[in-house]
Amino acid sequence: MTFDSDLGRAQIDMDYDARATVSEAEFAAIIADYLRYSDQAADLFMEREGIVYDPCGERMDLLGAGGTNRPAVIFIHGGYWRALSRQHSRFLAPMLAAHGIATLVPDYRLAPDATLPEIIRQMRAALAHAWHGAKGLGIDQSRIYAVGSSAGGHLAACLAAGGWQREYDLPEQALAGCMPVSGLFDLAPIARSLPQDWLNLSGDDIQATSPLRHIPQQGCPMVVALAETEAAGFKRQSQAYADAWSAAGHPTRHMVVGGRNHFDVVLDLCGDQSVLSRALLGLAGVG
Repeated sequence: MTFDSDLGRAQIDMDYDARATVSEAEFAAIIADYLRYSDQAADLFMEREGIVYDPCGERMDLLGAGGTNRPAVIFIHGGYWRALSRQHSRFLAPMLAAHGIATLVPDYRLAPDATLPEIIRQMRAALAHAWHGAKGLGIDQSRIYAVGSSAGGHLAACLAAGGWQREYDLPEQALAGCMPVSGLFDLAPIARSLPQDWLNLSGDDIQATSPLRHIPQQGCPMVVALAETEAAGFKRQSQAYADAWSAAGHPTRHMVVGGRNHFDVVLDLCGDQSVLSRALLGLAGVG
């Protein structure tokens, strides 16, 4: 049975409508905060802006406080695969820099201009660029972590999935850890809801792009996080993914962040005293 196959279209749309969990005013204010805090981070901690990581021309930024052989966090933005950018997504760099961790923030071509398999390919190319070019970036290739929000949580989990690394000359455990926040892990219900209008997922696409279906034999430590007020589908998917990762014998933590919604929960990464930041720092071995 595929994920949420017992639910009709109306219920699926409701259960995966993250925007319905906040007002329009709240949403606009949170997106403005993404930009404001990201601009501040860029002013203070930008090391290299607009690194081309793939022949497709997509770019990523490196932020930090300088140094060599540092751990690094790749942060992947959300936006249901069709919105936002790296300019919205630099806000966690000051907190990480204070703990000696570099931040890599990639863009990806948005849907519908890019298919979801192509977006995933781009994120894997970004990880490969960071891993193979670690010395030039001043980072430790054995301590690269993936964090993502919403659609970015899905993409981060795709980096932790098994079966793709050899194509990029990477070890299966190229990631030292992963923290999807408010992510999606089986796209069968997404193909039956509004995002299908811009994703146009085929049956083969659903299979290939669902990290819940690609749990590796050797998996990195995983923190599956979500906000207290997430829509029901996000809650079910996070629990199922955490359960599957744990059942495979991989270190797993499933955490619900109280008092936060789908959009503002990642802003807790701006400071190092939140439960989400402490979880990330612990994952990176500096908590």
